[in-house]
Amino acid sequence: MIYASDLDRTLIYSLSAIGVPEDTPGLVPAEVVDGRTVSYISQQALATLIELAAKIVFMPVTTRTIAQYRRINLFQETVIPDYAITSNGGNILVNGVVDQEWRTAVGRAVERGSAAAEEAEGIVRAVVREEWILSRRYCDELFYTFVVHRDLLPLEEIARMAQRLGELGWKVSLQGRKLYIVPEAVNKSDAILHVRRTVHSEPMVASGDSLLDKSLLAAADYAIAPCHGEIFAEQQAGLVHLEYPFTERPGVFAADEIMQYVHRIYTHLTALGVGPPP
Repeated sequence: MIYASDLDRTLIYSLSAIGVPEDTPGLVPAEVVDGRTVSYISQQALATLIELAAKIVFMPVTTRTIAQYRRINLFQETVIPDYAITSNGGNILVNGVVDQEWRTAVGRAVERGSAAAEEAEGIVRAVVREEWILSRRYCDELFYTFVVHRDLLPLEEIARMAQRLGELGWKVSLQGRKLYIVPEAVNKSDAILHVRRTVHSEPMVASGDSLLDKSLLAAADYAIAPCHGEIFAEQQAGLVHLEYPFTERPGVFAADEIMQYVHRIYTHLTALGVGPPP
């Protein structure tokens, strides 16, 4: 069995996303930068993940850049996956090493299917004023991340901007203070399907919270999402009717329910004789 999961706001949580005080019992540092904990995972979720990772193929699937992924101590020291997908699917790490063949293929697909990055950025800049932008980054030479003053953004204009960019082969996702502008060919589902064919393991369970995770969840045989984030907001607004379940708790302890769900699927499949025995 494969378990492919988004990281931030799905399994690990920054201080702004945990939803409980930082000194709440049951939190374990997941990412420590310069001696300071910048993200946590719940102790229960981590215990289940460690147990399962020894029996299945666990793959982190993140929009983080390669460098940002590598600074997560949890996945460099405690749970060390053979495969990790970074850069929203633009890069695949195999035992920590970039799969250059995949990166080249993605680059060619972006050139064929999307307008030039400079054109996409120009459209964003025409709508999002400079004073609204806290920082801007062109991530791994693949997509843009803008950290913005979200409360200042004119959401109707952002929606029109997203539509125009969509016509040019770029996707828009607003997650908290981060505005992502991503070529269509840079997506989690294509990357995970590529790895899925490589590892020859079935079936696949997935989890994620943002619009950039929708393709990942759609590519899986079983999926679950936390009751926070863009996917949940769409469901609550009646914009979509998704068949997969949502957690009952938001925040860092949503990961407990996510890992319980993955464990139930594994146990059920093992009882049916699918996959390796426990």
